Amino acid sequence: QVQLAESGGGLVQAGESLTLSCRASGGNTVNTMAWFRQALGKQREFIAAINRAFSTTYGDFAKSRFTISINDTRSIAYLRANDLRPEDTGVYFCASTVRMGLYLPPSESGYEIWGQGTRVTVSS
Repeated sequence: QVQLAESGGGLVQAGESLTLSCRASGGNTVNTMAWFRQALGKQREFIAAINRAFSTTYGDFAKSRFTISINDTRSIAYLRANDLRPEDTGVYFCASTVRMGLYLPPSESGYEIWGQGTRVTVSS
């Protein structure tokens, strides 16, 4: 059974950058990995995804300030967030799927494995 563990969250000032990590362990090799976030009282929001071919897709709000990447063994996914704003505050979740293919699902239903999340707080 694959498990995901996020790290790298914390408190930052507006305008600063942050890199989150998501480590996959156990079970089968994951294929597509993704990042979502959820602000207090809001629905979970798609940020970005990367597949086994290292192709990526982003949510509209994320295209200019967020970058997703993954290491060569596809065991660690990263999310680099630049120029952070107070509205970026929330819990950031890593998600993955072991389904074969080059999918890049932009919705929660595309992923069956989730981490516990890491909290990011951006102060103004």
